[in-house]
Amino acid sequence: MKAFKKICLSLTSILSSFGVMSQDRPNIMVFLVDDMGLMDTSLEFDVDADGNPLHHPLNDWYHTPNMERLANQGIRFSTFYAQSVSSPSRTSIMTGQNAARHRATNWINAESNNRCQYGPYDWNWNGISDTDMTYPRALSDAGYRTIHVGKAHFSNMYAPGADPRNIGFDVNIAGSAIGHPGSYHGENGYGWIKGQRARAVPDLEKYHNTNTFLTDALTLEAQAEVKKAVDQGMPFYLNLSHYAVHAPFETDERFIDHYPSYDGMPKYADAFATLIEGQDKSLGDMLDYLDSIGVAENTLVIFLGDNGGDAPLGDKFGHTSAAPFRGKKGTEYEGGMRVPFIMAWAKPDPANKLQQKYPIARGAIQTQMATIMDIYPTALSAAGVKLPKGHTLDGSDLKTLAVGRKDPAHRDFFLMHFPHENYGYYYTVYRKGDWKFIYYYHPEDPGHPEYKLYNLAADPYEDHDLASQEKAKLREMFHLMVKQLNLENATYPVDKDGFQLLPIEPKV
Repeated sequence: MKAFKKICLSLTSILSSFGVMSQDRPNIMVFLVDDMGLMDTSLEFDVDADGNPLHHPLNDWYHTPNMERLANQGIRFSTFYAQSVSSPSRTSIMTGQNAARHRATNWINAESNNRCQYGPYDWNWNGISDTDMTYPRALSDAGYRTIHVGKAHFSNMYAPGADPRNIGFDVNIAGSAIGHPGSYHGENGYGWIKGQRARAVPDLEKYHNTNTFLTDALTLEAQAEVKKAVDQGMPFYLNLSHYAVHAPFETDERFIDHYPSYDGMPKYADAFATLIEGQDKSLGDMLDYLDSIGVAENTLVIFLGDNGGDAPLGDKFGHTSAAPFRGKKGTEYEGGMRVPFIMAWAKPDPANKLQQKYPIARGAIQTQMATIMDIYPTALSAAGVKLPKGHTLDGSDLKTLAVGRKDPAHRDFFLMHFPHENYGYYYTVYRKGDWKFIYYYHPEDPGHPEYKLYNLAADPYEDHDLASQEKAKLREMFHLMVKQLNLENATYPVDKDGFQLLPIEPKV
């Protein structure tokens, strides 16, 4: 009997490696790029009033042919929202909950609590816990091999979430509580050899003292883990989470000739562009590899950035890093909140039964708003796994939007709560429909909050604050914001005496 089982397992492995084995559940790859904004690509995500793509100068600066390839195979979203910094977004992706609800409202400093001077005392510095029902845990419980490769940044270094294996992943390679590497160069051990953020990128010692760029090392490890799952006849969920394109902005020499220096070009702009192109190469390498082992038709790909861009272009609040959009990572403006998002099958095949169950339009652009909280229910829906009972979600399945249709049941609002200081300063953003409201708490002068109001249909780049003109709409948006903050049990900044600052209604 044992010999017979060994023969069956060997046959399964052989057939799997040639893609002969049929699958009743899809593989899923989430390809997450750190600090990649809406304009950090040659692929257009901005659209006109009719939903047609708009080309801007930054689209000419970057080279991302594999993002273009993936978009041609599937659908890109022009209005996809994330939290404005890393840990809140990553926690929202894993839990399907908004930051105001899970309370990991700031990026998490691994070593010490970085609540900021007036930040909430009860913000969630511990991040994701080992009891949270993440969707990788739900997939693992349903028989998926769940794989994390790359940046984690789910918690501080003292909490269980520092190791992704404690939050639902069967495998963790290179993920820790630290949010960026000391170096991208294997010659530097990704920081280990130089002693810079030496603990940030574990498990990659075999690449130390080699010329293997970090983005490539993670890609190779992801491919090896995917192959193990395929050989075992298991569906896989891969969270390929690149450290790129976060600082340090080191040059990937393979691509530097694509970015000639111009007079007046900011320092590191060309190095940053090589990081962008390097992650794009990784995407292409993964698509090609999935095809080579015969599972591309059965693999759903979700590509996105985790927050607004941080390109070394322009100032914090100008229109350069995400031009023509205003703002960047950490800010309350569209350039800090909107990210690239693409859904596609790794190899479209209309005859594939899995693709028939979860169809995705090809070469399409979806203009209806969606958010990172939607990834959780979308992944479980595609996998045929029921949503966990008792787990509160702030997102919903993208299945209707993925075929290019509008979904009237999909929420038309987004709340982004940032009661801390970063590039932005103690604020809450509430968007509903075409209107966007920004509330500034001003803890140093708590009796005088500030309000801004934009109509994004008429003013997509936030050049015209209408707060003093549209007073009725200002009050309406304020009350909707407060209602949602209460529903999500938000926690607030404090004043200099430590008292919580609740929102104050506009006196207009």
